[in-house]
Amino acid sequence: MAQPITASELNGKIYIAGGFAARGHASATDRFFVFDPATNHWQDLAQLSSPRGAPALIALDGKLHIIGGRNGAAAMPNHEVYDPRTGRWSGLARLPVARDHVGVAVVDGKIHVYGGRLTDDASNTGLHDIYDPATDRWTSAAQMPVPVSSGTFAQYRGLLIYLGGECKPGQHTYDEVQAYDPKTDSWRLLAPIPVERHANAAAVANGKLYMFGGAIGCGANRIVPDTLTLTLP
Repeated sequence: MAQPITASELNGKIYIAGGFAARGHASATDRFFVFDPATNHWQDLAQLSSPRGAPALIALDGKLHIIGGRNGAAAMPNHEVYDPRTGRWSGLARLPVARDHVGVAVVDGKIHVYGGRLTDDASNTGLHDIYDPATDRWTSAAQMPVPVSSGTFAQYRGLLIYLGGECKPGQHTYDEVQAYDPKTDSWRLLAPIPVERHANAAAVANGKLYMFGGAIGCGANRIVPDTLTLTLP
């Protein structure tokens, strides 16, 4: 599978869902896999209800939620949940506005979906929606100050962080670093990335947020191999 696929960890195993098998968001797949590090073994699981690339995949309460994505020119509002005990997918309340290439996080037992795109890489949105599994309902939260998609995201120091993205007019990527505080339902801008980019990756370790690689140009143009760190008090 080609990017963007999505991955999530649950009960010590790594799950991967969807993706594009060709450039230009073409040949979306409905494949769903799990990798068990204990056995070094991959397994095919129940396929998604439809092919999609660039969805959000996240674990909550022992299950996996897949939200949004795209198959062709338009984004999807689909929201489904996978139960490892039954090996089945089932439908849940759809995302209020269809989009893909979003940021996603779990805070206090609810799923936050923020940013993303509606059609092409210039159709960015700053929408921010919160899903409550207890009621199977979505509610709106404060929107991102800079509409963006296809960056990277992480939870750090109690904040939801979104770094970079594509694509500004003139084929420029984003250098913005945006932070959401769930306690105040507010976003703010942090120090920008020294070199703009999208399709990057991020992880938190030892009190720092690490960002890896990405492409400076829109699409897969001008790939960079660097590693940067963000430290907040």
